[in-house]
Amino acid sequence: MSSTQTLIEVIKAELKSQGLSYADMARELGLSESSVKRMFAPGGEMPLSRVDDVCRVLDTEFAELARRMAEREPLRMELTLAQEKAVVADAKLLLLAICCLSQWSSEQIVATYRVSEVEVTRYLAALDRLGIIELKPLNRYKLRVAKTFRWRPHGPVMQFFRERVMGEFFAGGFDGETELLMLVHGQLGHGMARELVSRLQRVADDFARQHLLDQKLPEGEKKPYTLVMGMRSWVFEAFRHLQRAGLARS
Repeated sequence: MSSTQTLIEVIKAELKSQGLSYADMARELGLSESSVKRMFAPGGEMPLSRVDDVCRVLDTEFAELARRMAEREPLRMELTLAQEKAVVADAKLLLLAICCLSQWSSEQIVATYRVSEVEVTRYLAALDRLGIIELKPLNRYKLRVAKTFRWRPHGPVMQFFRERVMGEFFAGGFDGETELLMLVHGQLGHGMARELVSRLQRVADDFARQHLLDQKLPEGEKKPYTLVMGMRSWVFEAFRHLQRAGLARS
C-alpha cells in the first residue's frame, strides 16, 4: 500500500471514530461531497495542501496521523542484502541488532557489554535507519520486524554465524539439566515436512515470548540461552558414497 493510500485509510478510520461523515468533511472543507468521496476512494489522491485542512477538521496533528501510518506499515520479514552487509560489517552494530531483536533495554546492554551510552545511542540510530527498529526518546525503541523475522538464509549474517559461531556452539556438551541436542533422521512426505517446519516455528515463537515474560525476573534468576533449530532434506556426506547409484543421483 502506498504512503498516500495509507494516510487516506488512517483519516477514514479517524472520521469513523469521531462519527463524522463525508458530508461533514465536505462542509468543513468547502467542497462537494462527491469531491470528498473521490479523494477518499481507493486510488484517490490527497494533495499535501489539503492535509492541514483535514487535520484541522479532525482536530489532530499531522504527527499523530504519521504515527498511526507507521503502525500500519507491514513489519519486515527480512532485510535486504545491503542492509545485512551493513549490520555484519560492524561487530558492535551486530551485537546491538541481536540485543534489540531480543528486546533488551539500553540499560541492559550497557550493563552487560563494554559499550558506552553514547555508542548505544549511535548504534540504535543506525538500526533505525536500517529499518530494524523505530528509535524513540531516551533510547527506547519499537521493533519494525515481524516475530517470524529471519536473517537471509544465505546472507552475510548467517554466513558470519556459520563461520564464527556454529563451531563454538556445537562444541558444547549439551549435557546440562536444561540443555538438549538431538539428531533425528527419517523420511517424510512433503505435507508433513511442512507441518513440522510450522511447529518448529511455533517453538521459536514460544521461546521469544517466554524471553519477554522472563525479562521481569531478577537477574540472578535468569541465564542466557540460545535456541538453534534446523530441518532440511539432506544426506550425510560421509555416507553419500555408499548410496546406490540411482538413489545417489536423486
